[in-house]
Amino acid sequence: MRRFLTFLLPLAFSLPAHAARPMTTDDARLTDAQACQVETWLHLHGQQKEWWALPACNPGGNFELTVGGALAYSQGAMQSGAQVIQGKTLFKQLDTNGWGIGLAAGYATQPGNGHSGAPYFYVPTSFSFADDRVVIHTNLGYTRERENHQTRLTWGIGTELQATERLYVIAETYGQDKGNAYFQTGLRYWIVPNRVQIDTTYGSQFSHLREERWISIGLRLISPALF
Repeated sequence: MRRFLTFLLPLAFSLPAHAARPMTTDDARLTDAQACQVETWLHLHGQQKEWWALPACNPGGNFELTVGGALAYSQGAMQSGAQVIQGKTLFKQLDTNGWGIGLAAGYATQPGNGHSGAPYFYVPTSFSFADDRVVIHTNLGYTRERENHQTRLTWGIGTELQATERLYVIAETYGQDKGNAYFQTGLRYWIVPNRVQIDTTYGSQFSHLREERWISIGLRLISPALF
């Protein structure tokens, strides 16, 4: 097991993309059936500050709808925020020591870009090892940047490593077919198991480690069954 973990951590940063916060690479899981969750976080990037909130619900059991966005501030002045709407379903549920696969599609704008956004889709695939103590996620997708009329292939790979009963270490790398890749690493901790989670991360772009670095602090709340 130690040898496997020693291999896995550098792998997450070297292989050629939305999971439970704080990962960008998505997993082949959904919000609990007939329940809702809210993921909120503060993203600090140089002089820019973003406040994010992404509520999601899974009323029927195999379709998760997320609608949310962000408020962005740069040097104290408010910029255009971000909007996200996404639907996600699973073709195969992730099993312990098994694998799962799904499909997600949506439309998103980025902070500072006004109303210019991009439709996208991707296929999240997850693999469970060591009774879910190690889980690997991969994403492969496609986005259309409407502002510059360009299409991009998107990708991501990430890992979740269970350190204790409530503490997880995460690491990921992600990007597009053009440009340099990004990485992120951090911790997730369940204050109340399966109900209240906090997280913190550090990330950057491989080619601009100092200029593009960021940190984030997040909170995730999961409801009991509502529907």
